[in-house]
Amino acid sequence: MDVAVCLFSSDLRVHDQPVLRAALRSARRVVPLFVVDRGVADAGFMAPNRAAFLAGSLAALDAGLRERGGRLVIRTGDVVAETRRLAAEAGAGEVHLAAGVSGYALRRERRLADGLAEDGRTLVVHDAVITAVPPGAVLPSGPGRDHFAVFTPYFRRWQAEGVRAVLAAPRSVPVPDAVRSGTLPSARDLCPDGTPSPALPEGGEPAGRRRFGNWQRSGLAGYQDGQDDLAGDATSRLSPYLHFGCLSPVEVVHKATGHGGAGAEAFVRQLAWRDFHHQVLAARHDAAHADYRARHDRWRYDEAEVTAWKEGRTGYPVVDAGMRQLLHEGWMHNRARMLVASFLTKTLYVDWRVGARHFLDLLVDGDVANNQLNWQWMAGTGTDTRPNRVLNPLVQARRFDPEGAYVRRWVPELAGVEGAAVHRPWLLTGPGRAAGDYPEPVVDLSEGLLRFKRARGQE
Repeated sequence: MDVAVCLFSSDLRVHDQPVLRAALRSARRVVPLFVVDRGVADAGFMAPNRAAFLAGSLAALDAGLRERGGRLVIRTGDVVAETRRLAAEAGAGEVHLAAGVSGYALRRERRLADGLAEDGRTLVVHDAVITAVPPGAVLPSGPGRDHFAVFTPYFRRWQAEGVRAVLAAPRSVPVPDAVRSGTLPSARDLCPDGTPSPALPEGGEPAGRRRFGNWQRSGLAGYQDGQDDLAGDATSRLSPYLHFGCLSPVEVVHKATGHGGAGAEAFVRQLAWRDFHHQVLAARHDAAHADYRARHDRWRYDEAEVTAWKEGRTGYPVVDAGMRQLLHEGWMHNRARMLVASFLTKTLYVDWRVGARHFLDLLVDGDVANNQLNWQWMAGTGTDTRPNRVLNPLVQARRFDPEGAYVRRWVPELAGVEGAAVHRPWLLTGPGRAAGDYPEPVVDLSEGLLRFKRARGQE
C-alpha cells in the first residue's frame, strides 16, 4: 500500500504508539492526522484548561514527528467527514485509529468504518493504546457478563492478563508532500470562551516523559506511604498526560513494575483502577450520565451551597483547599477529590452530576470514564461495595493533613492559624481566628449526615 492515515485521538505521542507503527508497517507513506472535532466543543467538553493542554500537546506531537521527517496534519470539522476527505485526497487505503470506550467514541468509529467502506477504504482499530489492558480482554466468567463490576476481582484478572510489549518510537515518518499541513490550533482556537487556570501543567509528550522520569527516580518508591498525604503532594501528577495519551499506560506499567517495591505496586494498582473504569464505561455507556446502580436518591439543590462548594467557601477548610487547588491548577490531589465529592453528594446531598460537570469544566485530566465513575463511586451510585460510606472532612483532615499545611497553602485567610486548629476555625477566638473573611460552615456535619440517612431510608 502506498499511503495510510494515522488518525490521532487520545494518543498524542510517538513512543509506544501502536496506531502510528501499524500505519507505517502497512504503507510506504503515512498521513499523521488530528481533526479538531467540533462535536466535542458542541457537547461542552472542550473546556479552557484542556484546550490549553491539548494545544501544547499537538505542538509537541508535531515537533516529534518533524524530528523524524514527518509532520502533523490538522483539519477542523466533523471527524468522519474530514478523515474521509483527506484519505481520498491522499489516496490512502487504510485509516488506523485507537479504540475508544465512550458512547461518543464508539459511534464515531462506526460512522468512520461505514463511511470509509463506502469509499472502498478500511478502518483499522487498535486496542491497548489508551488503556494498558483492553476493556474486553478481561471478563468475568458466566454467560452474559460483559464486564467486572467490582475492582478487586478485576485487578486479579488484570494482573494475570499482563500488558503487551512496549514499541519503540519510529525512526522515520514519511508523509506525502502534496498533503497540506494545516495550522496548529492555539488554546483560544480550540476554546474561544473562558480563561485557563493560572498554573496549568505543560502539555505534550516531552513534558510528560520528563515528569514521569523525575517522579520515577524521586517519588515512586515512597508512593504507597505518601499517596494520601495532602500536603506532601507525593502523587505522580501524570493523569493529564495519560488522558491525552502523551504517555503510554503500557510503558508506564512496564517501567513502574520494573522499578519494583511497594510504592510501584501501589502505583500500578492505580493504573489498573483507570483501566477498570474504562471497561465499565465500555460496557455501560449510559454510566456517563445515569446512575450505574440506582439508589433512588432524592437529590436536593441549594444554589448558595453549591456555589460555596465550587468557590471553596464551604467553611470546611480541607474541602475549600481542594476546590481552590482545582481552580488554580486545573488539577486536584486524588484524596482531596474523594473528600470534596463525598462532601457534595453525602453531606450537601447534591446530585453527583453537578459535581462531575464542574470537574469536567476545570480538570486538565477531565476524562469521562474516570471522572464520571469516580463521582458515582463516591456518591454511592457506582461500583463501590459500600455505597453509604461518608468521608467526614474533619476526620479526613486529621488523617491526611494533620498539621494543616495543605489548608494553609490554599486558604490564605487561615495562613496565620497554626497546627491542626486550622481545620476548625469556628472554634477560634480573638485576633487569631482568621486574617480574612473566611466563612462559617454552610452546614453542620451532623445535619448533613441526617439529610443523607433520611433520603436513603437509614433512620
